[in-house]
Amino acid sequence: MANKVVYAVYDDPEVLKGAARTLVGAGVKVRDVFSPFPVHGLDPIIGVKRTRLAIASFMYGMTGLALSMLGFWYFMIYDWPMNIGGKPSFTLYQNLPAFIPVAFEFTVFCAAHGMAITYLIRNKTLPGMPARNPDPRSTDDKFIMEVRTEDNHLGAEAIVGLLRGTPVLEINERER
Repeated sequence: MANKVVYAVYDDPEVLKGAARTLVGAGVKVRDVFSPFPVHGLDPIIGVKRTRLAIASFMYGMTGLALSMLGFWYFMIYDWPMNIGGKPSFTLYQNLPAFIPVAFEFTVFCAAHGMAITYLIRNKTLPGMPARNPDPRSTDDKFIMEVRTEDNHLGAEAIVGLLRGTPVLEINERER
């Protein structure tokens, strides 16, 4: 038995969520949904786990904070101490209030850029990576649900039968 991929095309996000509830209620695992915009409330229905991107962002921010503090110490205390406005340049903690705004900005800079790069790598959407979009209409006005037979105990015919019970626009099957 060959593994097949079934794509169901919908034109309304609420209809898509209803169809996903129907499939999941019948024990079918939905692999992915392609949509032109985020469909709120769909992730818990199809079983998408909560992202760990916030944890990665925190780690990138802490790295940025540590690098900025290391840079302040090296540039302003160790390498080239300067008397600016009568402030002492003997230790980092004596000058810390002057460094807080720049440290905050560098923390945000590192967190935002690290998070964006992680997102692009994780979703394989960096330039040069092959795109995985089954139908170009999903970038305009259609919602496409992907169901694979290898993930489910049902065959392609049974999955198509369940999908026909929903208000689907079209159903496409492909060999995997």
